[in-house]
Amino acid sequence: MTAFQELIAYQRETEALSHISERLGWDQETMMPRGSVEQRAEEMAALESVLHARRTNPRIEVWLTRAEAKTPEEARFIDLVARSYNRETRIPARLASELARLTSLSQGIWAEARAAEDPSAFLPTLEEVVRLKREQAACLSEGDLYDALVDDYEPGVTHGELGEMFDRMRPRLVALREKVLGADRKVAKLDHVFPEATQLRLARTAAAAFGYDWTRGRLDMAVHPFCSGSGNDVRITTRVVESDPFNCIYSTIHETGHACYEQGIDRQHLFSPLGRGVSMGVHESQSRIYENQLGRSAAFAGWLYTRMVDAFGDFGVDSPDAFYACVNRVNPGYIRTEADELHYNLHIMMRFDLERELIAGNLEVADLEEAWNARFEADFGVKVDRPSHGFLQDVHWSVGLFGYFPTYSLGNVYAGCLNKAMRSAVQGIDAALAEGSAKPATDWLRDNLQCFGGLRPPRETIEHACGFAPSEEPLLDYLEEKFGAIYGL
Repeated sequence: MTAFQELIAYQRETEALSHISERLGWDQETMMPRGSVEQRAEEMAALESVLHARRTNPRIEVWLTRAEAKTPEEARFIDLVARSYNRETRIPARLASELARLTSLSQGIWAEARAAEDPSAFLPTLEEVVRLKREQAACLSEGDLYDALVDDYEPGVTHGELGEMFDRMRPRLVALREKVLGADRKVAKLDHVFPEATQLRLARTAAAAFGYDWTRGRLDMAVHPFCSGSGNDVRITTRVVESDPFNCIYSTIHETGHACYEQGIDRQHLFSPLGRGVSMGVHESQSRIYENQLGRSAAFAGWLYTRMVDAFGDFGVDSPDAFYACVNRVNPGYIRTEADELHYNLHIMMRFDLERELIAGNLEVADLEEAWNARFEADFGVKVDRPSHGFLQDVHWSVGLFGYFPTYSLGNVYAGCLNKAMRSAVQGIDAALAEGSAKPATDWLRDNLQCFGGLRPPRETIEHACGFAPSEEPLLDYLEEKFGAIYGL
């Protein structure tokens, strides 16, 4: 075999082992018995040691030196393997194993502390996670520590660029929020009990409407909804609050967006670096456009309203228009995953600032809760009433995902661009959504973005799909038009 063929074969086995590790993580959050946490942590650490050894194998450098790319796809394959090799060889095997073990343990500790509203049970573990992430960042960094972590989720983007984007977005978001909250037109909140089993049936119906392939996936329950897997095994999770069916339904649609991206990648790329979503920002563009521009549209809300009445009877909303407004109700709530489209990015900006300070060492873990509560009250005008509504609400920091949060807002920006391009290119999107089918929209997304997987860098992926360079303007224009109409501004 040629050097390139040998590299492909070696990488295929590494990717397969990585899929196994991901499946263990899925099992830990959905099926694993509570008493198995420590054993699973050892399993994850052992598997990470094997993966780290493979990813840093000196033979990779030899193959990279000798491999000759004959097509753009082969060149991109080589670039992605080289990027991984350069990154992994900077991280000591001991650190990679310690991080895998600790974050596996930490996740369970966080979940129990969250359920008990007991920050003191989690803070010592979080302090250790932050220490190891700072050490990891120092191994990778050629400058700013936080940039080294962001690069793991959105290659090529710096915290400076993200901060500038947030600075451009904040004034328009805050101004629109103030107009909405001061509007004479008020939107009712649901006040009804929605049984769990019925919510889950409706969530499955919604996932199918957005094209989720149930022959290659499944839906389970988790403390924090997520999507796991790629190719022919892509699993989604959701959660249920019986007073709030939107939590379940729209979390499911959100995760379906992630899943359809992975299911939509050309299968010839399976078990290769091209066979996964190119970045978390691009990934979030899919989950957010499915959830918001499509799932919270007037057309789909009208279809969902009929399904809700069939499933739950009279639940206090008397028309599709009132239901559409209810689905998009603006409220400065505590929980990021339940936030309306206006407040969501403000949630992300707060987390972005706090975790930058943590990684830089300017904010200590012991002071995190106080800093969170003060910032939340300043940004949202509401005092945090309990830790699970505050800094304990998200799973990300417990599992070491520092640098991940800003990709949610970047995904919103990308989704705004994709929505603009898609609606210019495709007729009949709303007509289909009104019939309970997202197919015209999801076909366009699959053909113009999803099928390519990691073939292009993130911004190029969006620009190729849209035909123009991404910016925050289409998102902000969409929000102003949508909420201006709902609230009669």
